[in-house]
Amino acid sequence: MTAPRHIAVIDVGKTNAKLALVDAATLNEIAVVTRPNGVLPGPPWPHFDLEGHWAFFIEALRDFHALHGIDAISVTTHGAAAVLLDAGGGLAAPMLDYEHDGPDTLAAEYDALRPDFALTGSPRLGGGLNLGAQLHWMLHKDPGLDARLAHVVTYPQYWGFKLTGVLASDVTSLGCHTDLWEPYSGQQSALVAALNLSGRVAPPRPASDVLGPVTQEIVTLTGLNPGTPAACGIHDSNASLYPHVLGRAAPFSVVSTGTWVIAMSVGGAPVTLDPSRDTLVNVSGTGMPVPSARFMGGREYELIRDGSDTSASDIDMQQVLDRRVMLLPGIEQGSGPFRGVVGGWTVAPENEGQKMVALGYYLALMTQTCLELTGARGPVIVEGPFARNRWYLQMLAALRPDGVEAMQSATGTSSGAALLFARQHMVQPGIPIVCNAPEGLKRYADQWIAQVKRAT
Repeated sequence: MTAPRHIAVIDVGKTNAKLALVDAATLNEIAVVTRPNGVLPGPPWPHFDLEGHWAFFIEALRDFHALHGIDAISVTTHGAAAVLLDAGGGLAAPMLDYEHDGPDTLAAEYDALRPDFALTGSPRLGGGLNLGAQLHWMLHKDPGLDARLAHVVTYPQYWGFKLTGVLASDVTSLGCHTDLWEPYSGQQSALVAALNLSGRVAPPRPASDVLGPVTQEIVTLTGLNPGTPAACGIHDSNASLYPHVLGRAAPFSVVSTGTWVIAMSVGGAPVTLDPSRDTLVNVSGTGMPVPSARFMGGREYELIRDGSDTSASDIDMQQVLDRRVMLLPGIEQGSGPFRGVVGGWTVAPENEGQKMVALGYYLALMTQTCLELTGARGPVIVEGPFARNRWYLQMLAALRPDGVEAMQSATGTSSGAALLFARQHMVQPGIPIVCNAPEGLKRYADQWIAQVKRAT
């Protein structure tokens, strides 16, 4: 197969669905279009708008191909997600929103089935954040679902199936706190059989496998060339990690930022992960177990920002340090290293600028907590929106002795997914962050840690 030049990436995050066209030579996005990833209310339960996304992707593929040409398609999506198909390839049930609390009503029954954290690297999470809990609850909620259900397909591969007609799952999505996978042995966990799903979870494949060419129907709908290949696809945080796994020597850590902030440590110090603090074991695009920790930083950013677009100044920064304006965890209390702790302001900011500085510091200190929990060593590479947040980067750089790099791609997930085809590309280093006032920021961090200890 000739190496593709332009790779279209279907990229579905928890907040937005995107189609990005990536230049394989530079990993730059030539074009990006987005739509909100809204949740429909039901019945039978809150679910994602798969039909709306599909129409959006088909139209964007057609437009991108007409303007630029598309040589291949890759896919990346958020985790804790699968689509249930019937024998004809249609939906056996709507795709449950993982934030729905329905699965919590059967928590005791599910806890009796799920394997130990030591085997799966999957912490027990609320709502449907464990994919196994989603499946358990839906099968009980809809008594006819078991008879209709022919295939459980992890989310990236659902779009791959729509494109190629080939059924698959991928190891990065199965390894994303599903309870269904054992990352160290590389096989399905006992939960698959316990849920009576043996033979119905689509076969796992490496993320970089080519599922096949797009179908004739896709050719007709989009104008794509017959034979256009589609990759198996990858979980979005692992897409951010993938370029660095391919192109860097360990140790290092990647912080993927978006709705979730996920710290992934490669070659770090040996640690015993604590599942009560939202640590987990991810599986990289190369199949490697990766100690990780996370919190819902993008959601917290939007909640605290509350629509503000204020640009903070150095004067705001100094006032935050002098007045010890601090935001304590947690804001989104259902996940993260301080799950269940009620946080807030120690000292109220006097203006929007102070609020934005203190918010950036809070997010960096939460990230540092996650990095410590995973034994992170070496440089820290920041991907996604927070790679453009000055206050976040300054605080993190003050606390990381081996340096911080900010990647400038609009979305590290899209370039990482494109690398499933363009694996020969060596990722360029990010912009090194120089901290302007490390001692003052370190004192602030020590005070924040002391406040958190008193609160917890």
